[in-house]
Amino acid sequence: MLGCGLGANPPETETSCRAPHSGQNMLSAGIWAPQELQFMVLPFQRLLMPPFLKGCDEILFLDSILRRFLWHHKPRQTISSWREESPVGLGRGHMPVLIDEKIDNLLETTSRSFYPTLKYLPKKTRGQIGLLYLLARVADTIADTKVGETALLLEHLKVYNDVVQGRGGELPDFSELAALQTNEHEAELLRNVPLVVDGLSVYEQGDKERILECLEVIVGGQILDLERFGTANEGGTVSALPTDVELDDYAFRVAGCVGVFWSKMSLAHLMKLNPEDEALFMERGIRFGKALQMINILRDIPEDLRFGRCYIPQSSLNEIGLSPEDLLDDQNLETFRPLYNRYLDLTNEHLEAATAYIRMIPETQFRLKASCMLPVLVGQRTVTLLREGNILNSDERIKVTRDEMKTYARKLLRALLIPGGVRRLLEKNKDKS
Repeated sequence: MLGCGLGANPPETETSCRAPHSGQNMLSAGIWAPQELQFMVLPFQRLLMPPFLKGCDEILFLDSILRRFLWHHKPRQTISSWREESPVGLGRGHMPVLIDEKIDNLLETTSRSFYPTLKYLPKKTRGQIGLLYLLARVADTIADTKVGETALLLEHLKVYNDVVQGRGGELPDFSELAALQTNEHEAELLRNVPLVVDGLSVYEQGDKERILECLEVIVGGQILDLERFGTANEGGTVSALPTDVELDDYAFRVAGCVGVFWSKMSLAHLMKLNPEDEALFMERGIRFGKALQMINILRDIPEDLRFGRCYIPQSSLNEIGLSPEDLLDDQNLETFRPLYNRYLDLTNEHLEAATAYIRMIPETQFRLKASCMLPVLVGQRTVTLLREGNILNSDERIKVTRDEMKTYARKLLRALLIPGGVRRLLEKNKDKS
């Protein structure tokens, strides 16, 4: 939901850049997007925007139509306050999103797709979500370093998290890891970790606790991933998750927790529900995030296998007489397909929970509802495409085209304007298999 998930990161667009592997959380991969319309394409990734929505052209397109819509539907008597609040300043140029220009620049350069989508979020939650993204992106950058000892990466991750959580200690010297990065923007992020961590002091205690709670789960998932698989180096043996229990836990740690964060932020600043509905909202938010991460897993099997990682559980593969290495041969698709479809069915169940989540958002929260809908629409379409393609063939990438993205944007705006439009659009668009 986000890109580090509330994190992104369903399918890629034709112009997107691949995330290193499905192990990236939604916030950083690029929601709560890849890396992330994590907001208009963030489900929150995003939620926030999911990692699969990565094309800047799509974001610019949505930017233009949303600005026109929001301006024309703002009550006339509040135009002056709207002009001050407008995340795009009605054409006035850049507006700091977080704390200062330095932090804004780190966010913009490490996720050029995610940064523009922040403008669609309500002002009351925009900065907190952006800061969580950066904190999670630091952890992702550490965990995804392709060279270096696994023990060193684990130590840096644990110490970093302890310091951020306020458990004492000093931040590690990240200069060595920064020098190993192939992406200069990620190297610059590692050189400025103290600045990002200090950003927490700007927010009130409740928001700080919500940010740290989510980060704790995300980092815990990254630590487990490194302990299971080691560094994401090409070649060598392929390891798989043991059972469906670990798969579900992984989906929660990478993306489901972002759904919790997104939901708590919404309830704290944007909307109110009774206690019983709050619990249901949280549960559905978790499944929202899990849906998007399952799509990433089921789409990225060949890429993950290349880096020695198999997120299809070993116990499930044993049932059909396959090993993780067998999935490297696309001739095994026929044997694998029934099991694969079973996981697509599970993903559809999570997506149904996501649509129910969206229906719980008040109609007056246009930005919030819009930011959640597009990831679900694209996710539904992706599931349909995954059922039809050879998902073991690394040359056959599952993509949502630019034209499809534009069509979804138009349908989304119409649905938000017409009574019952949201429900009908989500129902019509879902996978029918």
